[in-house]
Amino acid sequence: GCVLRYVPDPAGDRVRRGSGVRYRKLDFAEAYARVAAERPHCLDLLHRVPLDEIAAVHKPEAIFPDILARDERVRRLANALGLAPGTAGCTGSLLVGLEGPGSDIDLVVYGAAFDRARARLPHAVREGLVDDLSEELWRRVYAKRRPALVYEEFRLHEARKWNRGEIGGTYFDLLFTRDYAGIDPRPVPKGPVVGKAEIEATVTDAALAYDVPAVYELDHPEVARVLSFTHTYSGQALAGEVIEAAGMLEQHGDERWLVVGTCREPVGEYIRSLSLVENG
Repeated sequence: GCVLRYVPDPAGDRVRRGSGVRYRKLDFAEAYARVAAERPHCLDLLHRVPLDEIAAVHKPEAIFPDILARDERVRRLANALGLAPGTAGCTGSLLVGLEGPGSDIDLVVYGAAFDRARARLPHAVREGLVDDLSEELWRRVYAKRRPALVYEEFRLHEARKWNRGEIGGTYFDLLFTRDYAGIDPRPVPKGPVVGKAEIEATVTDAALAYDVPAVYELDHPEVARVLSFTHTYSGQALAGEVIEAAGMLEQHGDERWLVVGTCREPVGEYIRSLSLVENG
């Protein structure tokens, strides 16, 4: 699946590189409303485009060399993180040639290279190759994410993830994506919804904490795992930590899973590491 993000618009503020065609960016509510009205056969939890209607597939790792050649910020970031060819790419506006001077960098990093890039980032900050987020940018990220955590708790959780920063005044994200060898083609269907729940549990395994969805295996009498479909709660807790989580319970066979991020801006759905908050 995918989500409609840009549409042609003569008054749009984005100009497509190469073609000169103007586009504008849609927010999620407008995107879903437009697909429902104009392409209802594509409407689902995500937007699903029939194969015979796909004109092109933009693969981040394939287009990355072109982006590196034209964008000094991305080139500097890739060098600072030691990204080998084929291990990364850009998504968002950079991928489709609709970026502007102030566009953020959404850096997709594949497989094991993601952990290496995160491990490298604090060293790159200390070496002055990239910058940690300014207070202004932290506030901007918080306002954009609109999490169900107070700002101080949000920043406490985010600061230890080392998956975002600034380069040349531009904000960047590091986004994990499985490499092709790690992709499991078997879909996991949505389970029957049992209802809302708030739990406290110990995380037993957080190996997939940056996956999509992020998965936290639990020691809990009723809930086997927490899944998060929102980037805000990726990498939110470590194995051995006690968490508090709220979301929607789904039944999956003999197990119940707590799902966080059941919509773009979920109200009252969150993951909080109580161990981190208590130990500061």
